[in-house]
Amino acid sequence: MNKQNWVSFGDAKIEDSYNKLKNGKFEEKQLYNFITRAIGDIKSNPFCGARIANQLIPKDYIKKYTINNLWKYNLPNSWRLVYSLKGNQIEIVSMILEWFNHKDYEKRINY
Repeated sequence: MNKQNWVSFGDAKIEDSYNKLKNGKFEEKQLYNFITRAIGDIKSNPFCGARIANQLIPKDYIKKYTINNLWKYNLPNSWRLVYSLKGNQIEIVSMILEWFNHKDYEKRINY
């Protein structure tokens, strides 16, 4: 039996930010399309991103979202999307936590 794959946002604020990109300037619309494509890829294969080592997971992510794993999906133009997986034997939920440019990603993940 195949597991159901779902993609959600970490909270309403993140989802709202994503939806606002759709009607923004050219670069924002482009980022919206990149994220939309990533959502489709993650829904098809939740493990398509690169796993981030547990010791690099920001403490505020752990506290706010009660996660124990973090994944990175490389978007075009050096953008990064981070998400976490939760699941059981029936389904996997991929929770989008944030997206940012490469420089801000490095700061956030402490590379």
